[in-house]
Amino acid sequence: MLRKALLSTTAVVSITGSALAADLPSRAAPPVYAPPIPIFTWTGVYLGGDIGYAWGANSNSNVTIVGPRGNVFSGNVGGGSVNGVIGGAHVGYNYQFGPVFGTGAFVAGLEGDVEGSSLSRTVTLPFVGPFGGTTLSARENVTGSIRGRIGVAFDRVLLYATGGAAFGGFESSINVPGFGFFQRNTTRVGYTVGGGLEYAVTNNWSVRAEYRYSNYGHLVNNGIFNASTTPFLFSRRVADNEVRVGFSYKFDVFAPPAPVVAKY
Repeated sequence: MLRKALLSTTAVVSITGSALAADLPSRAAPPVYAPPIPIFTWTGVYLGGDIGYAWGANSNSNVTIVGPRGNVFSGNVGGGSVNGVIGGAHVGYNYQFGPVFGTGAFVAGLEGDVEGSSLSRTVTLPFVGPFGGTTLSARENVTGSIRGRIGVAFDRVLLYATGGAAFGGFESSINVPGFGFFQRNTTRVGYTVGGGLEYAVTNNWSVRAEYRYSNYGHLVNNGIFNASTTPFLFSRRVADNEVRVGFSYKFDVFAPPAPVVAKY
């Protein structure tokens, strides 16, 4: 009888202890909070730099000099290339919207750039007689552009086309031994078109490779040599092929907010 009483008491104590333990506050550690991974987007203002190589598509130059007795000396400088290094900075804004092709998105934006240039060429004109040894020099000092950009983004890879207005500062000079030297700086407005590939290394930093064709039309210079009254006229076509690589940093001022995750 005593044994049954002890077993009954033990069972009651065990059940009561379990119930009391269930009512006590839990001491388990709270779940670890992991901040959400920011959503990547091409939307935003960006600033960057680039460097590359450019060469003249065609640099034919026609030169005409009127001699002291009214005789005309004229010549055409062949289509040799003007080439050199280009480099500068760019700033722009992209906006990403809408899916396309199932996995991509449209990206449209506006970009401007300013670049220095070392493109130059000096040739000796095919003149004989009093104007033998005449040299003509051409140099492209600085260029810039304002362009639209439109492309398709596959997550962090952006394929784009670009085009718009191009601006250039050009230097032309002619030197005739015994008659003098003439130099003129000219600013021209043309167009530029091209395309490229851009890859976002992080949510803010990206790298790019780009090709563009820029055409500024014909430069026509005329004047009188410093040391004489001999008039002249020369013209040349200015058109460049350009390849460049660059980098950009995108600011998140206009980026979409990250999703809200509750903390525990």
